[in-house]
Formats: sequence, C-alpha cells, structure tokens
Amino acid sequence: MAKYHLSGMDRTFWALADPTRRGVLERLIKKPGLSVSDLAKSFSLKLPGMTKHLDVLSDAGLITRTKTGRTVAVTLSPAPMQEAIAWLNRYERFWSVSLDRLTSLVEEDAEP
Repeated sequence: MAKYHLSGMDRTFWALADPTRRGVLERLIKKPGLSVSDLAKSFSLKLPGMTKHLDVLSDAGLITRTKTGRTVAVTLSPAPMQEAIAWLNRYERFWSVSLDRLTSLVEEDAEP
C-alpha cells in the first residue's frame, strides 16, 4: 500500500477490501490470540505474506500484536470497525428505501 495520508476510516476500508484480511479477522473472532504462524498456516501463506497482511490490519488499528518470547499473538481491536459501522449506518436508510421500493415492484409484478 502506498503511504498516503489516509484517515483512520480510509485505512479500515482499505484493510477490509482484501478477502484474506477479512478472513484473518473472522478467524480471530473464533480464536482470539492466535499466533502469526497459526494464522499463516490457516491461509496457506508463508510468514512474510501473512506479516504483510497483518501490517495493513495493524496500521488500520483492527488488530494488536503481543510478543511473548518468540511467539507473536494477534487479537482484534474493535474501535476502528465500530467507527466504520457507524458511518455505514448513517446511509442505511437510503439503502432501505431503495430496497423497499424494489420489493414493492417485485411484489406488484408477481400479482396475477
């Protein structure tokens, strides 16, 4: 990722744009505190590849890493996700209105 001056929310959405990174977050929901090695194995990635994904997630503030001896454990950090959800929720009413209109049109067409 190019080093632009991105806002926190920009970094969050950038991090979430990649399916592997979304998968890492899902994995950490199920098993908090997994090691970097365990995460890499889960995705059939080598450590440098997983580290790059974790760097993006860490830069977005979505994860934290804790080193104990030689093992690095990864945990979720919910604050950036909460900010993104709040932003998305502001626009939900626009989506809901459009979906309600679409539902009405489909139901009208289905009537005999």
